[in-house]
Amino acid sequence: MAACVSENDSDRKLEFFLKVPFPSEREAAIALQSLSPDPEPRKGGITKNLDVSGHTLSVRWTADEARILRVSVSSFLDHLSLVMETMDAFGPPVSQ
Repeated sequence: MAACVSENDSDRKLEFFLKVPFPSEREAAIALQSLSPDPEPRKGGITKNLDVSGHTLSVRWTADEARILRVSVSSFLDHLSLVMETMDAFGPPVSQ
């Protein structure tokens, strides 16, 4: 869900939230570790925060412009898809 988080036109920020459920807490943690190292290529205008709660990966973006937000979310979804396909190909993780 995307939303405007500021009433002031000069300070308008867009915010987007995504929650991705996984079959287990371990798989959610693996996804977090796989996706966290990718910093935003642009050094301003956008922030991305990832967190895991139980078996759900939560992501929150805050951006100055819709275009920057769209590119970041799209890139993240591509990476997320690759992570999920890889976990699917190798089967459930072994307990540590």
